[in-house]
Amino acid sequence: MTPSRVRVAGVGDNVVDRYEALGTTFPGGNCVNVAVFAARAGAAAAYVGAVGQDADGLLIRDALVAEGVDVSRLRVAGGPTAHCRIGHRGGDRVFLGSKLGVSVFDPDPADLDLLSTVDAAHVGHSSRLDRHLPEIAGRTRLSYDFAVHQDPQHIRVIAPHCYLATFSGGHLAAAGVDAVRRLAVASGAQWVLVTRGAAGAVLSNGSAEWHCPASPAASVVDTLGGGDAFIARTLVGLLAGEAPDHLLAAAASDAAAVCTIHGAFGHGRADHPVLSPSVTQ
Repeated sequence: MTPSRVRVAGVGDNVVDRYEALGTTFPGGNCVNVAVFAARAGAAAAYVGAVGQDADGLLIRDALVAEGVDVSRLRVAGGPTAHCRIGHRGGDRVFLGSKLGVSVFDPDPADLDLLSTVDAAHVGHSSRLDRHLPEIAGRTRLSYDFAVHQDPQHIRVIAPHCYLATFSGGHLAAAGVDAVRRLAVASGAQWVLVTRGAAGAVLSNGSAEWHCPASPAASVVDTLGGGDAFIARTLVGLLAGEAPDHLLAAAASDAAAVCTIHGAFGHGRADHPVLSPSVTQ
């Protein structure tokens, strides 16, 4: 299979990221980002979720449409779209606060019908859909982003449903990365990816593992979305049957490119004049 024949859906976890020092708002959220980056990698992508009937919800929808992502299962609900306030220190994003708005939802039969048509559905810890994971995994392969959450019992419960289980391990020493990887594989995940920021990433299927160095970025201005780009390219590559070394190198390159722009994938909206920086450098 080639990437152009792969079908991926992101489920839940949408948000607008308010860059307070820039006076600019960008569309984002782990699952929105993965859907967009999967589309950029050549896959047919869809997004399933809920936004508010407001300017922020329209920003997310319009960005997804512009990126070629299917929004037929993007619902508009009463209430505000989820948002997150973003600051920066030396290019690294800093979360200053957030509100979930209407982003937490329960998939309905039509949502599940769409998931039955894709090769994999990506769900994040922040999607708050853990109770629905067995049903989703019963329809298609499940990609799940644990992010920095590495509670052993949580891993034991979720990993058996996972085609790809991903962890953010930039804060972990090598021994910690190995422990998380081993536990996820032992618990039943088919593939396990641990991203480590500047230290690269490791991918394992239980019988072998592959290490990848970080790809250098020309100029790091914003790390937000880099990990999501890495996940999307890895997932598309695995589904397409690409060699692990090849797909990891491509994922590292995609992640590095994301770090050279503000916002996960662009489409920013100017909101107001900048009065003062929200985080000191």
